[in-house]
Parts: sequence; structure tokens; C-alpha cells
Amino acid sequence: MQYWLIKSEPFKWSWDDHVEKGVEHWDGVRNYQASNNMKAMELGDLAFFYHSNEGKEIVGIVEVVKLYYPDHTDPKGRFGMVDFKAVKPVNKPVTLAQIKADPELTDISLIKQMRLSVAPIRESEWNHILKMAETTIP
Repeated sequence: MQYWLIKSEPFKWSWDDHVEKGVEHWDGVRNYQASNNMKAMELGDLAFFYHSNEGKEIVGIVEVVKLYYPDHTDPKGRFGMVDFKAVKPVNKPVTLAQIKADPELTDISLIKQMRLSVAPIRESEWNHILKMAETTIP
């Protein structure tokens, strides 16, 4: 099991949009490092859904349900996408300010690589954020 953080601007694609859809592809990624992170995902991996720009907070959890495949929005065919299923909202959103202020999260990719839209999360960081969010995963 690997853990991830995926970021979306809520005016383009929000947590509520994803919940309404249930399962949806994660397209439009045009950064090679983010794309490589999606290539490394395995079925059943979990990711935090983070609202960027507006809100700047972790609001939900998604699960990888389809592995990396070609992105239909990439006319050059260089990038791919994965499908995520909405698992559950977090009970208490965790803000970027809270993450930056927490000494246990100083090395988290959300801070170290702020512009990366798909990033790995260490298991210890995942568990710590779950506690901050007052959320459990069965």
C-alpha cells in the first residue's frame, strides 16, 4: 500500500464533484514527476484529495481503481491518467497552515514540492494527517 496526495482547484474539479461522480479519471496532469507518480500507483492505493488555491485543505480520501492509461486530453499522447474512487470525506479538513505548523510534517511533499499536483505521502505522514482529520479508514 502506497499513499498519495492529489491536488485540484475546486472551481475546476472539487471533492463534491468527485463524490457525485463516484469514480473518475484524473486527467490533465502535464508534469513529468507527477505523471511518474501516477505510473507508480497500484490498485487500492489511497490518496488525500486536496483543494488547492481555494481552501488549501485536505478534504477527502480517494482510492486508485484503474491503473495508468493514456490521457484523452493530451493531444501529443505523452501523458496518462488513473481512475480514483471517492472513499470518504475527512471528518475535519486539514489546512495547509496546520500542515506547515506541524513539526512532524516538515518534510511532506506538499510543502517541499508545492507545485506538484500528484505527490507521494509517507505512511507516517498519512497516519498523522488522518489523526489531525479525526478520520479512520476501515
